[in-house]
Order: sequence, then C-alpha cells, then structure tokens
Amino acid sequence: MDGAKTARSAPHNDAFKHTNAERRVMTTFYDVPAEALIEELSDRLADRIEQPDWAAYAKTGASRELPPEREDFWTIRAASLLRRIAIDGPVGVERLATHYGSAKRGSNRYQVAPPKQTDGSDNLNRTIIQQLEEENLLSQQGDAGRVLTPEGRSFLDETAGDVLSSLTEERPELERYA
Repeated sequence: MDGAKTARSAPHNDAFKHTNAERRVMTTFYDVPAEALIEELSDRLADRIEQPDWAAYAKTGASRELPPEREDFWTIRAASLLRRIAIDGPVGVERLATHYGSAKRGSNRYQVAPPKQTDGSDNLNRTIIQQLEEENLLSQQGDAGRVLTPEGRSFLDETAGDVLSSLTEERPELERYA
C-alpha cells in the first residue's frame, strides 16, 4: 500500500460537492407508481396515436366475452405497452400477449375443468406497437423484439418527472424523492 492510492488518499475537489437542493436527480419511470404514470402517458399519447375503427368491436383476448368499455382504452393500452416494453425489452408480440392474457374458466357444467391460461390479442398489441414505432418511441431489434428508442425513453422519463412533481404537490412527504 505504499504507492497505491486509496479512495481516502485521493484529493477532494470541492467543485463537485452539492447539497441535495442543488443536485438535480433525473426521475425515471421506475420512480413513480405505474397507475399514475400510465394515466399521464395515456393523456399525452391521445393526440399522437389513433384508435382504428375495428377496435371498438374487438375483444382483448380469448377469455373475454365483450370488447372493452372504456373510451380511452386504446391510449391506456398503448401507455401500458410502452412501459412494459421499457421494463422487459427487447420483447416480442407473443410474450406481450401472454402478459396481457388471463385465465379462461373451465367447463360451465359442474365446474369440472380447471381454468386455463389464455393469451391476449396479438393483433391489438401489434397494431399499437406499430403506431408507437411510427411515433419513433419504439424500434424493432431484429428477431429479438421491440425496444425503447432514446426518444421513447426520454418521453417516459419526462412524463415520470411531471407525475412525480404533481404527486409531491398532493403528498408533501414524497418531496425527498423528487
């Protein structure tokens, strides 16, 4: 240890010392609750993507009997897909369909068959993903699946920062995370 520099023996540069108030920490989409982030993303995506005419009649999976009833379903699913691809990416349509699937009840008579896992709608997810690719928020990474582009990542993080600032207004105890 004669000539080796250790962390303690390194000279300190006072120019890099900051207090918590001076330091700006980048808020990421991991820092905010998913529900609040998806709602805000949905509002921001409403004018960027458009719901096709057929979506009003399409079910979201084989286990569903009716199409979704919410009017803003398309943008909420798009926001949810954007967040999910950011977390899991690179990810393909088939794996996303499994994520958005649910259990289909077994036999109706006497309930003898156990429920079975069914996938969500591939076409619905694929169409939304293609719209997000047109907005340059996602890109295809060969055969591996879709990933977030740098523009998509900044879109998510900027939205997360706005969500966190609005949450700190409602709940002041969250100020230390801002």
